[in-house]
Amino acid sequence: MKPEKYKKLDNPVWYSLSESHRDFAINYNNIKFYRPDYCPFGGFQSPDDISESIDSYSHLTDSFFVVGEKPLLSDKLLLKNELICAQMIVENKIDMEYKNTIVSLTSNNTKALFDLVNLVQPGYFKEKTALLGNYYGIFEKGELIAVTGERMKMDDFVEISAVVTHPEHTGKGLAKQLVAHTANAIIEQGKMPYLHVVESNEGAIKLYEKLDFITRRKISFWHIVKLR
Repeated sequence: MKPEKYKKLDNPVWYSLSESHRDFAINYNNIKFYRPDYCPFGGFQSPDDISESIDSYSHLTDSFFVVGEKPLLSDKLLLKNELICAQMIVENKIDMEYKNTIVSLTSNNTKALFDLVNLVQPGYFKEKTALLGNYYGIFEKGELIAVTGERMKMDDFVEISAVVTHPEHTGKGLAKQLVAHTANAIIEQGKMPYLHVVESNEGAIKLYEKLDFITRRKISFWHIVKLR
């Protein structure tokens, strides 16, 4: 593995908003953020003189994340916590037997997708997050019970995100099928899949490892909130 090939993954928000997702960017020059109704994430290249820009973004949303190096904040904001994630990648298509029918989700499924993700992972999935990429789902009796999709996108890399199964349908291998399907669809685009998983989520990490994902590095998501 050539480290320089994957260097943009060290700063995924910055490069996504500089490349494939530039239309979703709020660009403060020294730091870039997704528009908060799509994804409350920011990234910077240099830590110098970014606190004022972060303050400006905080007028748009009370809670957000800066991904990568620790940001310098003004006294108007609180660094609530550091979420340390494993950044995992897979280079080759995944051989998978699909036992369930996987469908591409459309605008007709937007509410069901939003409700399911926020049932399991509240706070991360915004009203327009689904517009950032392709989303796939599994239905049972007309109900959406499991989803996976794409979030941050660069020219060469696409993040797999929203790996969610309804609590009443876990243990059926639905997430495994959806992650494999999403990863293979990204590889078919000529890009490399990557994902982020909280380092303490050993069950999810083992699932991804069974699909031949490997941990590339640890990366921090710094949760920032506005002081009242």
